[in-house]
Amino acid sequence: MCGIVGYIGARDAYPILIEGLKRLEYRGYDSAGVALVDGEGRMNVYKEKGKVSNLEAIASQRDTSGHTGIAHTRWATHGEPSAVNAHPHVSQSGRLALVHNGIIENYTSLKEFLTEKGFTFKSSTDTEVLVQLIEFMQREYGKDLEGAVVMALRRVIGAYAIAVIDRDCPNKIVAAKKSSPLAIGIGEDDKEFFLASDALPIVPYTKQMVYLNDNEVALLKVGQKIEIRNLDNKEINLDVKEVDLNLETLEKGGFDHFMLKEIYDQPRCIADCMRGRLLLGEKRIVLSTINLHRNELVNANRFIIVACGTSWHAGLIGKQLIEQWAHIPVEVEYASEFRYRNPVIQPGDVVIAISQSGETADTLAAFQLAKENNALCFGIVNAVGSSIARASDTGIYIHVGPEIGVASTKAFTGQVTVLTLFALALGHERGEITQKEYEDTIEELGRIPGKIKEVLGKDDKIKDIARTLTYAENALYMGRGFNYPVALEGALKLKEISYIHAEGYPAAEMKHGPIALIDEDMPVIFVATHHQLYKKILSNIEEVKARNGRIISIVTEGDVAVSDISEACIEVPPTLAPLAPLLSVIPLQLIAYHVAVEKGLNVDQPRNLAKSVTVE
Repeated sequence: MCGIVGYIGARDAYPILIEGLKRLEYRGYDSAGVALVDGEGRMNVYKEKGKVSNLEAIASQRDTSGHTGIAHTRWATHGEPSAVNAHPHVSQSGRLALVHNGIIENYTSLKEFLTEKGFTFKSSTDTEVLVQLIEFMQREYGKDLEGAVVMALRRVIGAYAIAVIDRDCPNKIVAAKKSSPLAIGIGEDDKEFFLASDALPIVPYTKQMVYLNDNEVALLKVGQKIEIRNLDNKEINLDVKEVDLNLETLEKGGFDHFMLKEIYDQPRCIADCMRGRLLLGEKRIVLSTINLHRNELVNANRFIIVACGTSWHAGLIGKQLIEQWAHIPVEVEYASEFRYRNPVIQPGDVVIAISQSGETADTLAAFQLAKENNALCFGIVNAVGSSIARASDTGIYIHVGPEIGVASTKAFTGQVTVLTLFALALGHERGEITQKEYEDTIEELGRIPGKIKEVLGKDDKIKDIARTLTYAENALYMGRGFNYPVALEGALKLKEISYIHAEGYPAAEMKHGPIALIDEDMPVIFVATHHQLYKKILSNIEEVKARNGRIISIVTEGDVAVSDISEACIEVPPTLAPLAPLLSVIPLQLIAYHVAVEKGLNVDQPRNLAKSVTVE
């Protein structure tokens, strides 16, 4: 949600800021803006509702000179999407400009205080209150910019990542963070600095990054080392990391949309995810987390998985894998619910947080609650250096590369792959899985990337099937066992990008309500690969057939029984039941994609959604 970009140095700031905003469009937004300090100390601010291209159209007719600037894409929380409510927000005197991700929870009381001091407000946002508060601290206490920011933030309750510039001090940017990500890129010899919500806008210029921690304030001045202090004015040592991101992964690579590219990336991504961990020649799995925390993991009383959305679906699969192979009980919780009740967390519990971005606010808060209760905190994330990664006691990166499409695809299969490796290795360490099953599963895991390629080879057929769903208003997705979470994920994908109402269910639950919805206009997508519950789900399909439902099935190659009673069928290669989700989810991703394209919708940036949900 929202995106921040900043630059200070010898280059023209505007092109860097605009290109950076475009790289952050995947996060979801409804307006955009830029603030620049020109060579004569003037603050030029341009803002517009809608896409970054709308902002460009306005700015192209204005003065965009200057070597210091900040920019923003906004996802509305306080106040409707509009140019007035867009960031950057400017202080009453026009001296300061500020961009902000997050929510200032006590903005109402701060606004009342500032109104009494003579400040007026143009927008409906909480952010404008913060920039006015900083100016008040400057005016009242004679503080420099960084000092005023610190004083203001001491009075703030909420979450924030901010960047502030001062037209009277054009040689500096002040940035700060709490519960919302912020990365600083260091140019050669400290001659320039880049600022962004994540590394994507920065990597074209430098791979040297500093990630701010909560309650830290950074001062960026050309030709000087970054100065970082906490809100208690204690100096913080720089922790510079080198980010390994390939620019090619940030482009579409000839595909029409990032989502399609990322679907097709999955064979390579899963191979990358397993590289160095799955040793096919030795028929074993090596995970550093088990080597370093063997006692806590092998002797865990319980695993609690906290996640949201697609990551929650991956967690449901992880629950089945860990319980089947390691025989340790697992609970899967919505992080947004877990954090707001009084969960029972006991000694010996391991809390696993799953998040693609590593910044999901609810998941991070749930993780911090677990840490406060002395649980071992285990992170499964994609983004190196993210907040959840840094808060983890241990964990596993999924290593699938940046995911730009808002509707997660390769992150889901990467999460499932990591959970599979972990559950299999843990079960082996505990002696709960036979050596034969352990080795057979390892060998089959090695075949999964190739089998996904086979499924992708059926894309033309899947596209034809998807056309038949274009005018549907509702859809049901059904699965059992390991394929039940896949049904949930397939329904979510259709909802997210095609705006068709869809629900996923365990197929046996159909008789407890959803069967009332079945008629000749209701598409029902069954994930019915040939595993232990195949005969059960076949009976469920017959029940839909008897009520004239439109049946689309995902089946194992060579299937006859389900194929004969389905309107359309998509075959996937045979595999072991625990690995079935890695194959059966691919056609569902493609169906959602092709339906959305057929409807002429924005596949990569669906309405109202954000890639990185950094507010609750």
